[in-house]
Amino acid sequence: MTFDVSMPVMLLLVTITAMLLSKKVEDKLKDVFEDKKLRWREIAVLIATMSIMIYVIVMIPQMAIMALFLFAYSMLFFTFTYLFSDMTKAKTTKIYTAFILLTFAGGTISLFSSTTAVAYGGLALYCIAAFALISLLYDQNRTNTKERWYLAALPPALFICLYLFYSRTPIWAPYLIDVYGAIFAILVILYLGSLFTWKTTLFFAGALTFMDIVLVLFTGAMISAAKQTSGLGLPVLISLPVVPLINTPKGLQFMSLGLGDFFFSGLLAIQTWKRFGRKTATLSAITMCTSFFVFEAALLSYGPTAFPGTLMIICGWLPVVLPKLLKEKRLG
Repeated sequence: MTFDVSMPVMLLLVTITAMLLSKKVEDKLKDVFEDKKLRWREIAVLIATMSIMIYVIVMIPQMAIMALFLFAYSMLFFTFTYLFSDMTKAKTTKIYTAFILLTFAGGTISLFSSTTAVAYGGLALYCIAAFALISLLYDQNRTNTKERWYLAALPPALFICLYLFYSRTPIWAPYLIDVYGAIFAILVILYLGSLFTWKTTLFFAGALTFMDIVLVLFTGAMISAAKQTSGLGLPVLISLPVVPLINTPKGLQFMSLGLGDFFFSGLLAIQTWKRFGRKTATLSAITMCTSFFVFEAALLSYGPTAFPGTLMIICGWLPVVLPKLLKEKRLG
């Protein structure tokens, strides 16, 4: 029987990381959203919008898709960094220094490339390094520690630069694209996860799983949308080689999982923590990834090639949560 450990382990790492970070950022996000929570009808609208967007992605031109995703990712990066940019000068100095060193080194290496796009990318990296240096010097004379827009501008600028100039190079895929995919998955979990309550999470989990089943197994729209976006080199999927390695005529066999499935797993784990505590949440994260492992092994061995990730995940979550809910109902 063929099986894979790389994707279940990645799913577990992203879920646990988001779960642990949620406690650190929860208070800040509550202040930003003024402790607002999504209601039932807003969740329904969200699910409907997601379904419509899947079909829109299939139909619109690739350049429009690229512009849409680059804008969305950049705004997510900028917003999240800006919210937490009110840190001490010592911390910001380390961040600026890291940006300066990494972008300057990357720019220097790129200038020796025979590829024109990479060479221009080196100049763009030099510009980011210069902006980081100017921001560092400016920040030394700053008298307050409020949010810094110029610090928040660095991560999206670096992301756009790497995508525009390096997305056709081996450094982008499969390395940087997976790194950015994991980062975006965690940011979305933290950003949107704070807007859910336990009851709306249950409704969202059921509705999203149903939608995923329809769009993957019946209409195939989800598969078409994934091919449309992944062909542009956008970090909408995390793709990892199957471990143990499987060689095919086209090279190593890879497995891919959409960022929406990572968000789904992280949201369930965070809400389980809030409802039943850390131990139950950690156990649910492990069982979700174990369930994913079993389903994935069946897919690799017997097919089909595509299957709803949400269904694979929720089948591992329910055995942990249902007994807790039934116990609460008996006692209450």
